[in-house]
Amino acid sequence: MRKLIYGMNLSLDGYIAAPGDDIGWSEPSDELFEWWLEREQAIGTFLYGRGLWETMSSYWPTGDEQPGATEAEIAFARNWRDTPKVVFSSTASEVDWNTRVVTGDAVAEITRLKAGDGGPLRVGGAALGAAAMRAGLVDEYEIVTHPVLVGGGKPFFTTLDGWVNLDLVETRGFPGGVVMTRYEKRPA
Repeated sequence: MRKLIYGMNLSLDGYIAAPGDDIGWSEPSDELFEWWLEREQAIGTFLYGRGLWETMSSYWPTGDEQPGATEAEIAFARNWRDTPKVVFSSTASEVDWNTRVVTGDAVAEITRLKAGDGGPLRVGGAALGAAAMRAGLVDEYEIVTHPVLVGGGKPFFTTLDGWVNLDLVETRGFPGGVVMTRYEKRPA
């Protein structure tokens, strides 16, 4: 069974985007960006909600061609294009860059993908991540906390029907007071 990882940059008060979808507070250091690159290179398939898909696809298809792109940004863009992606949306119809759209039941499709062969799956986007969490499908959480309070916006965590017990498996500090914590779901 494939592992499902949910991880993103968060404000200290738990938001992945401030009001107005502002993510300007989460500018990564070179060290953090390289950590994300390493983590993304280990993923077999990216699972995106429509909003995160629009954000990622607006830049990364040509991120390696941007003036001043670093070696890590070039590698990230190429990895992003090459890695299979699934976009869960009832409105997105045109996708490219090794991507397909699923308009049906996201939980059923994620469950099917988890049961298959291949590398780990990464779920991204607040609504899609929330659906996977509520269904008990997330195996690992990668939380990169930035030292800023944004006061509202899109939360990383959602209301759950019950507790989810986790084991801390890794912590790491990055420049600027950013802290990564990685948790695995404790077996029932």
